[in-house]
Amino acid sequence: MTQGRQPVRIIDVAALAGVSASTVSKALNNTGALHDSTRERVRAAAEKLGFVPDTRGRALSSRRSFAVGLLSTDSAGRFSLPVVLGAESALAVGEISALLATARHDPVREQHHVRTLVARHVDGIIVTGRTTDPREPIRVAVPVVYAFAPSSDPDDACVVPDDADGVRQVIAHLHSLGHRRVAHVGGRPDQRTSHIRRDAVIRALDDTGMELVGEPLFGEWSERWGRHAVDILLSSHRPDEPLPVDAIVFASDQLARGGCDRLRERGLRVPADIAVTGYDNWEVMALASRPPLTTVDMRLEELGQRAGELLLNAIAGRPSHGTEMVAPRLITRESTLGTD
Repeated sequence: MTQGRQPVRIIDVAALAGVSASTVSKALNNTGALHDSTRERVRAAAEKLGFVPDTRGRALSSRRSFAVGLLSTDSAGRFSLPVVLGAESALAVGEISALLATARHDPVREQHHVRTLVARHVDGIIVTGRTTDPREPIRVAVPVVYAFAPSSDPDDACVVPDDADGVRQVIAHLHSLGHRRVAHVGGRPDQRTSHIRRDAVIRALDDTGMELVGEPLFGEWSERWGRHAVDILLSSHRPDEPLPVDAIVFASDQLARGGCDRLRERGLRVPADIAVTGYDNWEVMALASRPPLTTVDMRLEELGQRAGELLLNAIAGRPSHGTEMVAPRLITRESTLGTD
């Protein structure tokens, strides 16, 4: 930016704010012991004049690049994109730019990206992915925080959704509506998420005195499996008999949408005959379902923002260790509440 034809200089900001040039530097770089009112006066003056700091000088003086790497293994972006958006929000507060790299589940590609980020002298790295399965940590000389996709090293800083708490909210909601006979349909049996959600269903049903109907079912994360699971659950049901289940807890919105479709095809009403819940609050699925799904929002943007905050702290010399969980929130819709 310029003032007239000349570039706006730090001494111009200092003159307008009534402080020294060194005070301007401290205020704009968020360093030094200054009163908040002084920092605000300097920033207001800089904004009024259109002053743009020389980031090259800032980086040289602090020996930092003011850039971090965002490394994702999720090529589709279903889970990692909200995490990245949240992380960028936190990093922007620290005036840090983010460099996004996608490994696409390719270890060779991931190592290439890690080497490139380190060569760019990033101040730190946030690692994310598409599942909560623990992954091998990356070992670099800068701080690393794992978001959604945790490290297998318990000492590493990780931020993950509290799936068990999300399931407890679902079961408490169904219990409050009078449901007592609940079936559970999960996703891939080899994934950590499937087992956490299944175990949480069993514990929550036991705590509330509700009944688990049959064994929890596992399959792929797809609408097709959701439809097929409904047929399995109702395979022995006779039209003249009471339904064996009054609610089905699906481990994802995709599963639940397929389940709703199949229940409707079989002439059953959701939720009048059988209530249905999903998980993830994937609006493409949850809102397009007939009826729209009661589900659990993992608050992925907030999760990413927290990961960004932890990385900023680590860069400032205050690293965290271990896993931090983000509490999800229940989103209630017509698949359990019905319509008036």
